[in-house]
Amino acid sequence: MATTNEYIEYVCEQINGVGEIRYKKMFGEFMIYVNDKPVIIVCNNVPFVKKLECITEIMKNSEIGYPYKGAKEHYVLDIDNSEFCKSVVSEIEKVTPIPKTKKKK
Repeated sequence: MATTNEYIEYVCEQINGVGEIRYKKMFGEFMIYVNDKPVIIVCNNVPFVKKLECITEIMKNSEIGYPYKGAKEHYVLDIDNSEFCKSVVSEIEKVTPIPKTKKKK
């Protein structure tokens, strides 16, 4: 089951206020960017964040899962808790670089 447009809009609403938010459909699923930095991957209507050192403590009681086959282990973000999500996303955004654009050949 692919992520629905309604769900991706809900996720974006829940983190509204942490920066400039946009999303991009990728392989039937979505990547959410904050200030042009990839922060949340949403697969099958489940939001995932990378297991980063900066959020280890605040995510210690969170579920862990794999957004897609072959992916590394990620935390599952409790998107219904808006304030918690905003704090997690803010920490991730601080340490995530803006991806470099690939030059076309």
